[in-house]
Amino acid sequence: MDAEPYLIYALILACEIGFWVVLVLALAVRYLLRKDRLSRALLLCLPLVDVLLLVFTAMDLRGGSTAAFAHGLAAAYLGFTVAFGGMAVKWADAHFAHRFAAGPVPAKAPSRGWAVVRYDFNLWGRCIVACIITMALVQALVQFVGDAGATQPLMAWHQHAFGCIVLWFVFGPAWSLATAWNGSR
Repeated sequence: MDAEPYLIYALILACEIGFWVVLVLALAVRYLLRKDRLSRALLLCLPLVDVLLLVFTAMDLRGGSTAAFAHGLAAAYLGFTVAFGGMAVKWADAHFAHRFAAGPVPAKAPSRGWAVVRYDFNLWGRCIVACIITMALVQALVQFVGDAGATQPLMAWHQHAFGCIVLWFVFGPAWSLATAWNGSR
């Protein structure tokens, strides 16, 4: 098997680790060093980690690598970071503030009733946004490379994204809706 997909997987893992390291560093600067401006600057760097991954992926494909699942996964990673990154930052901020800056106890996600249904629909909406971004980035990669044969495996990501949307709906909003409906009877 080609070595390039393993490199892309390693870069995806490095970007995930980098995301959390930069986030924890930004929160430590905010709450422990009381440097709010520097903290905000670090938080603004979070998307750059993902953009660098996508640029490397595009350059790898443009350099002659045949597209693999990993190349599409890099686009999906960026899509999901854009859609869910703000939520992750708010979650981490609330927990960090509580633990290290005497902040209030972070709110928990709802666990039953119609509040769960609303929450799950919100998450599903974010999933849809992430999948749309993923498909747009895949199309951009295909156009950037300009070689339909070399990028054909990327086109499967449209089906992966649609499958993700459907499965997320079934095991998210539909499941919680059925549970809330049965619980209210």
